[in-house]
Amino acid sequence: MAAAILSAANLGAAAHAPRSAGKGVDAITLLKADHRTVEKLFAQFDKARGDARRKALADRICHDLRLHMQIEEEIFYPASRLYLQDQDIVDEAVVEHAAARDLIDEIEAMAPGEELYDAKVTVLCEQIDHHVEEEEADYFPGVRKTGMDLNALGARLQARKNELMAETRPNRTTPVH
Repeated sequence: MAAAILSAANLGAAAHAPRSAGKGVDAITLLKADHRTVEKLFAQFDKARGDARRKALADRICHDLRLHMQIEEEIFYPASRLYLQDQDIVDEAVVEHAAARDLIDEIEAMAPGEELYDAKVTVLCEQIDHHVEEEEADYFPGVRKTGMDLNALGARLQARKNELMAETRPNRTTPVH
């Protein structure tokens, strides 16, 4: 794990590289795609019937959120700190992740039908909705105005996400519609 965490020198090199004209997905587009996926999973959870289906969806939500939060915290947030004047927006995002992680831990330790299970998934959805709204309305537009190479950063995010997915392999039989 320690080897996977990027050094400050690596962060600086990629973040300070000029914008590339490559065809790779930029960091913000990748992160927004993750947001859309989790939104769809929450909507499916709301409509799901049967404990097995609800558990599979909740597990997938928690897994996908953990991956997303980890790549943001390891790569995106540190890189964007180098460019953003507003450090509070990054700090708030980190704190929001910590609160979400606490709920994720609780949800993963529970089963559908247990007291407060549905309420915890609902509150997690509300927290994530708030977090996504702030990122997409304030944080991401601020980053887009900087000189960051978002394509190079996107490639790093995707590579790290692929590594994490290979390590964790959740139940991918839970489709996203």
